[in-house]
Amino acid sequence: MMNLEQRIKTLADEYHPDVVRIRRHIHAHPELSFQEFKTAKFIADELRAMNIEHTEGVADTGLVGIIKGKNPERRTIALRSDHDALPIVEQNEVPYKSQNEGIMHACGHDVHTASLLGAARILNEVRDNFQGTIKLIFQPGEERDPGGASLMIKAGVLDNPRPGKIYGQHVFPDLPVGKVGFRPGQYMASTDEIYVTIKGKGGHAALAYKLVDPILISSHIIIALQQIVSRNARPDIPSVLSFGKITGKGSFNIIPDTVTMEGTFRTLNEEWREKAHRLMKKVAEGVAASMSGSCDFEIRKGYPFLVNDPEVTQQAKNHAIKYLGEDNVVDLPVRMTGEDFAYYSQQVPGCFYRLGIANENKGIDAGLHTSRFNIDEDALKIGMGLMAWIACSELPLD
Repeated sequence: MMNLEQRIKTLADEYHPDVVRIRRHIHAHPELSFQEFKTAKFIADELRAMNIEHTEGVADTGLVGIIKGKNPERRTIALRSDHDALPIVEQNEVPYKSQNEGIMHACGHDVHTASLLGAARILNEVRDNFQGTIKLIFQPGEERDPGGASLMIKAGVLDNPRPGKIYGQHVFPDLPVGKVGFRPGQYMASTDEIYVTIKGKGGHAALAYKLVDPILISSHIIIALQQIVSRNARPDIPSVLSFGKITGKGSFNIIPDTVTMEGTFRTLNEEWREKAHRLMKKVAEGVAASMSGSCDFEIRKGYPFLVNDPEVTQQAKNHAIKYLGEDNVVDLPVRMTGEDFAYYSQQVPGCFYRLGIANENKGIDAGLHTSRFNIDEDALKIGMGLMAWIACSELPLD
């Protein structure tokens, strides 16, 4: 007689073609953060076809499904996916290429949703083999502040019943298909947005001595801000400050009146985060004033840094080793990208792990948030199977 692990693997193989269909449909019809109305309807239709109890309209475009095993009140765990896309023009020439111009699932949220729907189908099939309840969280708006996770929590997604543990899975092009990665403790950075307006006095570039050059001021501000990180952050606290956009609407012989800059600050220490905010604002305003200009410095506080509960993460890693073999489970380094899963892990002990999706032999090696991002769809077998296996392993077996 087939044991539960073998049954889950068999079901993952059996359902794989249908989960590929789901992933390709979502990929071809991407929607931006908090605008995922058609995607939410598609997810609801899939859950309805599986006869899985669910609630629609959570934080507008989110959904919550419930799978009850025996003795459903005994224990509850949650599995989370996200389903928003990015404002990127897809360059892949595939049958399931984005049909919505300028929008693309370039961060793998189509994979996350398809994997969770596949896991839901497996778990619904084996629900007589575990005791407790599994909550399925289909979350919108991970890519945009204030983050769909924070809105889902405010809407009560972690209540009635409250999960004792929560798990999230994210694609990772740094890992080949077949492998997964884990990191206990601090894993991903907080994400703050910086918006700066430098005001000067523009005019003819040949008469610069009569002007206050905001472009020159902005260059000094950027250098001074980088020194804040290099000379104030403790060496054991990872920190990144980057400016990705500088706009000065002058010309080769015109100095503009204003320059605007946009950047991001990321770290893994809340005390240092607050201190850095104060220092950056003080220094930027001081530099501008010392050069006869002025500076409006705004920091929009984003997601907190993500902490994986050490015990929950080690247990999940052990489950993955049993399911995939020790050679296919790796340890991950700290990563300075951000994730709103951090809001969940502040409320409930959580584990956010990585799913390998790359295959260099197939030319699938593009990074996240790029126009050619794609996956080896064999990863969907692991994506759904491992989530189902972790869930079952965390609930008392019949």
